[in-house]
Amino acid sequence: MRPGRVRSTLPARWGPCRISPRGRATGGGTIFARMARDPERSGSRPVASVARALALLDELGRAPEGLGVNELARRIAVNASTASRLLATLEAGGMVERAPAGGPYRLGLGLVALADGVLARLDVRELARPRLRALAAATGETATLSVPGPVDAVTVDFVAAESSVVSVARLGRPSIGHATAVGKVVLAFGSGPPATGAELTAYTERTIVDPATLAAEIEAVRARGWAEAAGEREPDLNALGAPVFGRAGELAAAIGLQGPAARLTAERRAEVLPALLEAAAGLQRALGG
Repeated sequence: MRPGRVRSTLPARWGPCRISPRGRATGGGTIFARMARDPERSGSRPVASVARALALLDELGRAPEGLGVNELARRIAVNASTASRLLATLEAGGMVERAPAGGPYRLGLGLVALADGVLARLDVRELARPRLRALAAATGETATLSVPGPVDAVTVDFVAAESSVVSVARLGRPSIGHATAVGKVVLAFGSGPPATGAELTAYTERTIVDPATLAAEIEAVRARGWAEAAGEREPDLNALGAPVFGRAGELAAAIGLQGPAARLTAERRAEVLPALLEAAAGLQRALGG
């Protein structure tokens, strides 16, 4: 929407509402005032008290330190008694809370429960898909999405590089912890290193099979925030992996890049790493992490 005045059916005391270039309302109301600007299109006239309550929540969301009654009333253009009644109702429902000794109002923990209900139904694959496409297009390599499994990470989606005749990526294919980049991400940020005495299978001559060497590698992955594997699962395949954390700080997924060893050299891996990390960070933000 382009900046400019928008017509509102809210009471006149809300004042004019202008939408900024970023889509946020300024002036007499918040972005929620736009709900009322075109009742014919929406099919119903908004309830003014609900719109005001949403406006209060929006203002508090932009003020982590909290806001007092008078300031909130000024921001949404209502009198202080109206703002006070709205806040009391929201406080009773856990949507807002007030600092001790009559301090400012802040968003309440009740909103966290509501947000969790939304986040729980988000399909990580749906959120990741456009990022995988963009990553594969930007790097020319196959981009993968894996989630932690009972033992190893499991591939749940991928976008093959256009230049790849045959992709190693397969849906449901496990990423072996000690032999793949994504697997190392899971060991570093999820399940932890294999149990002492566990056998580490050698898939190639470059596979890490010494527990002490693997432990050092996992510590390095944890310290730098990403992993790599060079010919450790398949001799002619190199890869990178980056973690994606969820809202509670848990490892929710891992995004990987893989390509032929002759093309995805150490120098090339360094070049495409920023794109991988940006894709992982974008997915993490989308998941609320």
